[in-house]
Amino acid sequence: MGKGGGCVPSKKQKPPVATGNTSAAAPSAPREIPVTSEETVDVDVVADSTVVVEQQPSDQTLKVFVVFYSMYGHVESLAKRMKKGVDGIDGVEAVLYRVAETLPQEVLDKMHAPPKDESIPILTAAELEKADGLLFGFPTRYGAMAAQMKAFFDSTGQLWQEQKLAGKPAGFFVSTGTQGGGQETTAWTAITQLAHHGMLFVPIGYTFGAGMFSMDEVKGGSPYGAGVYAGDGSREASETELSLAEHQGKYMASIVKRMFTS
Repeated sequence: MGKGGGCVPSKKQKPPVATGNTSAAAPSAPREIPVTSEETVDVDVVADSTVVVEQQPSDQTLKVFVVFYSMYGHVESLAKRMKKGVDGIDGVEAVLYRVAETLPQEVLDKMHAPPKDESIPILTAAELEKADGLLFGFPTRYGAMAAQMKAFFDSTGQLWQEQKLAGKPAGFFVSTGTQGGGQETTAWTAITQLAHHGMLFVPIGYTFGAGMFSMDEVKGGSPYGAGVYAGDGSREASETELSLAEHQGKYMASIVKRMFTS
């Protein structure tokens, strides 16, 4: 950085002198955000970055999309229990969705992956806008989300360009093979996806209470969200892990309800 040519001005450099016409240099007033009511909370961000707030009908059921990828069924088991938690909050309903598989069937067969539950529909990126809240579940791949879920996020470019998901609350739940396999890193490396969309990350913290402090059993989960240990694939989610998933569903539903009805 040369003298007088960086962030620090040179002592020899004279300060700028204001001209007679100062109005041109004055900053413009911030754009007013139109709000229809003091109680409105449904935020829609359009392409020009203007925030439009619309009244949410009081009798409308709020939707939390539980979106997951599961190869061997571990994440799916958490998702189904999470739906139970969301549905337990009056006025909020969970909808289960899968993301598309990217591996060919012959590869899945060699990996001994069981068939997918065809009763759970595959979600398209465009449908995300319809959700009031989102919970994303995926297994880890070297401490980050599986490629199938990453491919889904990569398909949300149009939503990102128009910031259609900005302000929506979202959380994560995961599956790992070992205790050091990424119960926390798999979730926090995924936060970048939410940040670029302007979404609100909702971790569960330690709201599950004593169940998160107990040391008498091996269990998945962290302050970032519910989790399960898959081991070599034969281990199934324990009741403690499933209970944490149910709690996360209730917690997210409560957050969504407060956001849209308070």
